[in-house]
Amino acid sequence: MPEAPASAPVVRGDDPASFPHSVLAERHPALIRKVQDATPYGPQQRRALDELLHDTLHGTVAPPADDDWWDTWDARRYAGSSWFSLPFLAAESCFYRQLLRAVGYFDPGPWQGVDPFRPFKLAELETPEAAAELTALGPLAERPLPDQLDALLHGSLWGNRADLGFRLQSTEEKATDSPLVADDSDALLSLLSGSAGRTLCLVADNAGRELIPDLLLVDLLLTHGHFDRALLHLKPYPYFVSDATTADTLDAVRHLITAKTDAGHRLHAALREGRLILRTHPFSCAPLPYADMPADLRADFASADLTVMKGDLNYRRLVGDRLWPPTTPFAEVTSYFPAPVAALRTLKSDVITGLTPETETTLTTTEGHHWRTSGTRAVIQLRM
Repeated sequence: MPEAPASAPVVRGDDPASFPHSVLAERHPALIRKVQDATPYGPQQRRALDELLHDTLHGTVAPPADDDWWDTWDARRYAGSSWFSLPFLAAESCFYRQLLRAVGYFDPGPWQGVDPFRPFKLAELETPEAAAELTALGPLAERPLPDQLDALLHGSLWGNRADLGFRLQSTEEKATDSPLVADDSDALLSLLSGSAGRTLCLVADNAGRELIPDLLLVDLLLTHGHFDRALLHLKPYPYFVSDATTADTLDAVRHLITAKTDAGHRLHAALREGRLILRTHPFSCAPLPYADMPADLRADFASADLTVMKGDLNYRRLVGDRLWPPTTPFAEVTSYFPAPVAALRTLKSDVITGLTPETETTLTTTEGHHWRTSGTRAVIQLRM
C-alpha cells in the first residue's frame, strides 16, 4: 500500500470566523429544526433532538454506551470534547450519527429505519427544475454521442449544487456555471469513452436532483458499451442530510420511469441483470478519510477500471480533510488510491488541491476566501 502524502493541518471548527464553525453553529441547528418540522416525531424523539441541539452548541460529545459505531471507527476518543474542537469531518459524522440515534432510526420500534431526511429528498424530485432537466433529455439524445457524454458529465458535476445540506445555509441567488478551477475533463472523457469489458465505480453523493444526472451518465456509459458494468456505492443509511441510499436510488429510478424516460427503464433492467450493482459499506459513514479504508473496500475499488468520486464530502475524504496548499498536486494526495480515480466536485468547503499558482492567485485576489465554499466553483480532476 502506498504511503499517504505528508500531512497538512486538519480542518477544525474552533475558529469562530471559519466556515466549519458556521456549519456547526448555524447549519446543524437549522437542520435539527427542519427535521422536527418535517416529521411528526413523538415527545421522546423531540426531546432527544432538543438535547442534541443544546449539546452541539453548548455541551460536549457524549457517545452512547450501546453504539458500536463509536468503537469501530475510534470515535469514542472524542467523548467529553467540545464539538468545535473536533476535526471537522469527525464533528459532522458524529453529529449525524447522534441525530439518527435521537429519532430512533437504529432502535426497535415504529421509527426504526425511517429516514428523517426523506421528505427533503423526495421534494427535490418534484421541483420544476427537476422536470425541466428531464425535458432536456429529448433534444440531448439527438446530439452526437461525444456531445451527450460531455453534457452528462458536466450535468453530473454541476448537479452537486442541488445538495440539500448546502442549501440550508446558503441564501444567495443561484450562480451561473463558473469556470472550473481545475479541469481534467478532456482526459476523463477520453477514459470514459474507452472500449467495453471494463468496470466503472461511481461513489454517489447526494440524492434527489443530483442523483438523476449521475444515473443518466451511468446509463449512457452502459448503453453504448463503454463499460460492461457499473458499481454504484451508496450510504448504508441516511447521512449528511441528502446523501444517497439504496432507497433513494430506487426512488430516482422510479421517478425516471414515471417521467416516461427510456433511461429509467434501461436502469431498471440493468439493476435486474447485474450490470448496475449497488454497493454499501459501513466505512461510507465513517469519520475517516479514504486513506484509512479497510481492505475489502480497497479491493472493491481496485477491481474497477475507474472510480468516480462525486461531491464535496467524497472529495474531502479522498484527499484528506486538511488545509493543503491549493497547489498541492491532486495526484500526490490520492497516490494511495488503488486504481484510477476522478473527482467531480463543486466547492463547498475549504479543502482544495491541484490548482496552478496562477489560478490560486487570481481567485484569492478577486474573491478572497469565498470561492472555496460558495458552490459556484468546481473541479474535474483525474489521477491515472
